[in-house]
Amino acid sequence: MSGWLRTRLRAAIAAAATLTGKRFGLLVASSVVATSAIVAAAATNQPEASPLASLLGHSLAADRTPVATPTPLEPTAEPEPEEAPAESVVHESSPEPEPFVPQETAPEPVIVPEETAPEIAPEPEAEAPEETEASEPPPKPEAGRIKHVFVVSLASSGYDAAFGSGTASQMPYLNGTLRPKGLLLTNYSVLSEATTPNGIAAISGQPPNAETEEECPAFEGECLYPVETSTIATQLEIAGFTWRGYMEGMIDPTTGEPDNCVYPAGEEEEKVEVGGYSARLNPFTHFHSLLDIGPCSANDVPITELKKDLKTEKKTPNYSYISPDLCSAGVSEQCPEGAPTGAVAADEWLAEVVPTILESPAYKKDGLLIVTFGGVNPPAVPAEGETAPPPPANPLKTGAVFVSKFITKGSTDAARYSPYSLLRTSEELFGLNLLAEAESPKVKTLAPALLGENAGD
Repeated sequence: MSGWLRTRLRAAIAAAATLTGKRFGLLVASSVVATSAIVAAAATNQPEASPLASLLGHSLAADRTPVATPTPLEPTAEPEPEEAPAESVVHESSPEPEPFVPQETAPEPVIVPEETAPEIAPEPEAEAPEETEASEPPPKPEAGRIKHVFVVSLASSGYDAAFGSGTASQMPYLNGTLRPKGLLLTNYSVLSEATTPNGIAAISGQPPNAETEEECPAFEGECLYPVETSTIATQLEIAGFTWRGYMEGMIDPTTGEPDNCVYPAGEEEEKVEVGGYSARLNPFTHFHSLLDIGPCSANDVPITELKKDLKTEKKTPNYSYISPDLCSAGVSEQCPEGAPTGAVAADEWLAEVVPTILESPAYKKDGLLIVTFGGVNPPAVPAEGETAPPPPANPLKTGAVFVSKFITKGSTDAARYSPYSLLRTSEELFGLNLLAEAESPKVKTLAPALLGENAGD
């Protein structure tokens, strides 16, 4: 069994040890179904089998080969020559030794295989090299000059609220400090006003559906993707890279203690504290490929782990997805009374968290920071006597900022980008295959410029 599978098995056991009640029941039930699907897909070598299924299939096949070796025990069944006395008994019962003429025909079959042997011999010799070539693993993907990607996802109060000129911008840190350090995508747009489908698209390429558009109040149906649906997290693990999701305020709803990979169980509706953590900001919790074998429980962690991991390049994951809680993401009416809310709250959170990323050894060496918006902040209800501000002309247009030493400072790009672009860019930076909608030729990517394959404009 491969080292990756041993790691995942240990992670799954460790994850199971921390789960209780409905979460444990859901994990066990889903694991049985998912594992069966993986084995079935891998065993039949279906072309649509996920990389994870293929990997498990190869490992299972490898584990069977030693079991197949007991066949040498069959040679002991060669006591058939001992049954020759039985033939001699027959000869004793038959007084005529001449019927033993079959011995004369026996050498003839010996001659026949000798004639056929030269015809059969070349066939296995020709097949052997083909099997050895097929058994050789494909070369592992390699990252280019950018080896650490940090994705920060917020809620948008409109393009002007973030990047408007003068007093129109409510985000002075994002617009006045980060934007001059890197590249502004002026036509970056989300796929939906809801947060859930944009996060899912950014890590898997899966398009919005009716249930994700409703923010998945329960994790079932189209809100929970089958094990065959891959994500960039699965791709990175199989390729030998590391990843982590850092979620602010993620706690076990039962104990109130910080916990990994928190999501509602089955038909149970998510109970969200005002301004707290919500699984709708955590896309990794929507995939059986991450829930069933352990990656989510091992790598989807509270944001308190971020500072620890950033201290050394070795501990910093190759891919980090960072999400604040509902208040810090910029969702209106999700902050304590009297505290900043909306775009102002999101900007203050950025000013506190992002400098730690920019000062980390991994970012300084070969990092890329992406500050994006994963959904649209619903307009705040105006106080009595106040007039609500007009909604943005195009609420889906949010803009996004890329910061790296490999990007021209203060530059802009007016091409159309989307969450699929975030996925495609990250996959190409690490040499991975493209998933789902990210593979569409219409999806723009920034990877060539970041890798130095063009003029960098």
